[in-house]
Amino acid sequence: MVKICVLVSGGGTNLQALIDASPYENGDLSLVISSSAKAYALKRAGLAGIPAVILCPEEFETRQGFTEGIMDILQKHDIDLVVLAGFMFILTPCFSEKYCAINVHPSLIPAFCGKDFYGLRVHEAVLARGVKLTGATVHYVTEVADGGPIIAQKAIAVREDDTPEVLQKRVMSECEWPLLVQAVRDHCLKIILPMGGGKLCSI
Repeated sequence: MVKICVLVSGGGTNLQALIDASPYENGDLSLVISSSAKAYALKRAGLAGIPAVILCPEEFETRQGFTEGIMDILQKHDIDLVVLAGFMFILTPCFSEKYCAINVHPSLIPAFCGKDFYGLRVHEAVLARGVKLTGATVHYVTEVADGGPIIAQKAIAVREDDTPEVLQKRVMSECEWPLLVQAVRDHCLKIILPMGGGKLCSI
């Protein structure tokens, strides 16, 4: 059984998509770690009966310390797969060296990605640039923000009457959620996925 931990920072809509799609064949949503005690995602976890831990970065002097704190929790719970779902912090390289982790980003990487592109900012930039297609990407986590090997992408058309808020909701429902759920299912079913650098992410 693949034990899955979801890292969150805010509302937890991606976490909810994972919850709604459960149960997973050969997989279990075993833990949620939140970087904020105020995150609504904690309520979602509670309603689903998923144990949750709060670990705030402000409690640590360095990013390395915060990363090691998360890794300690993952090790104590014997986590096999980590899913970043609206997690707003870039962890240090030791994290991705030890754990297989995936992230979902609301754009077609390499467009509109990196440390300054998150949340509504992505969709504001898409509309400002006037591109005709946008979407979401599921990728492996490395020390580079949104820089890991791509697992899957899905595109949708940008509409003339889109606002950032409307586009955000459509990208989430049509792209982010199905891509993330499928990536988790594939991993739990031991489908081998490329990690880059010659490595494979498997169970």
